[in-house]
Amino acid sequence: MKITLGVIGKCKATSPEGEIIKRYQERMKWNLQIKEKDNTTQEEEAKFLQSCIVPSAKVVVLDERGKNMSSPEFASILENWMTEGCSEICFLIGGADGHLEETRKKADLILSFGKLTLPHILMRAVLAEQIYRAETIISGHPYHRI
Repeated sequence: MKITLGVIGKCKATSPEGEIIKRYQERMKWNLQIKEKDNTTQEEEAKFLQSCIVPSAKVVVLDERGKNMSSPEFASILENWMTEGCSEICFLIGGADGHLEETRKKADLILSFGKLTLPHILMRAVLAEQIYRAETIISGHPYHRI
């Protein structure tokens, strides 16, 4: 599975969050790539995020108005996509002003990690961990405990 994170805002690899993301990238069997762009206008951010989407990819937009779910539910969605033949998923994390409606409309899933607002760098680390957790749930690895 190829995973792309399209994100607004830069993260230094040597930052604490960057180290966490790197750790999960190294542990994953899936290929996790990050494409990032500095904050600009919401329209420019939307153009960049949409450019991260390849035609065959499933698209997950992270948005506070999205669906809040458990880790096993999240893993189940990813597993179903894989069973249907999906080999690439693109996760989009917007800037401070969120996503334009045109980006939200491209989503196969609009996902929320709750109503809290998190810094984009920290959100990347949380997302990387949840993707790793989903991979382990799907593979039957004991990382995720109920």
